[in-house]
Amino acid sequence: MSGKTILVVEDDRDIREMLQFSLQRSSYEVIEAEDAEVAMNTLGDTVPDLMLVDWMLPGMSGPEFVRHCRRDELCKHVPVIMLTARGEEQDKLHGFDAGVDDYLSKPFSQKELLARMKALLRRSGQDDGQPLQINELKLDVSSHRLSIADKAVKIGPTEFNLLEFFMQHPERVYSREQLLDRVWGRNVYVEERTVDVHILRLRKLLAPYHYDNLIQTVRGAGYRFSDK
Repeated sequence: MSGKTILVVEDDRDIREMLQFSLQRSSYEVIEAEDAEVAMNTLGDTVPDLMLVDWMLPGMSGPEFVRHCRRDELCKHVPVIMLTARGEEQDKLHGFDAGVDDYLSKPFSQKELLARMKALLRRSGQDDGQPLQINELKLDVSSHRLSIADKAVKIGPTEFNLLEFFMQHPERVYSREQLLDRVWGRNVYVEERTVDVHILRLRKLLAPYHYDNLIQTVRGAGYRFSDK
């Protein structure tokens, strides 16, 4: 059994039932919600390991619901796959800005959905308790430890959270505002230049091991975590 709980937020009953059948057959626990209001009430009782959210929900839209979740301390790091018939680039950018991790356009195959879910759970460190790793840099979220080439490396809590977020979301550019929102949380007031300070500290920490270049500055846009 995978033991992972998936929250499906979808107003179409037939699609919800299809997803429930497929996910349960793959040993996932499934919680259903027909709209954002029901989903938010559900999150008050259970924090899922991953959410599948439809874009076109009645009342609060899918992106609005995800934005709300990213402001909530309990579920701000829960991976989200947006299910949508909207395939335009601008729509995807809007969704990513809201905090969506991945997209799947309808109609989609169950095989692709399960593969996308497994990849997200693995990247977020939730897949079978595996640590986040790139080359010899390993971040164990469960024990809150960083090691490089099997050597323990001391790291402060903010730098740890920042590195964890970067490793969960590689190859994407995040602005300072987005990093403040996703790493520090919207309920904490800090200036945007605080991000630069902690980026500098993290790079200095990684520099002796030649991993500081993983954190790349994208001029006029923000920062990206990449080994390319």
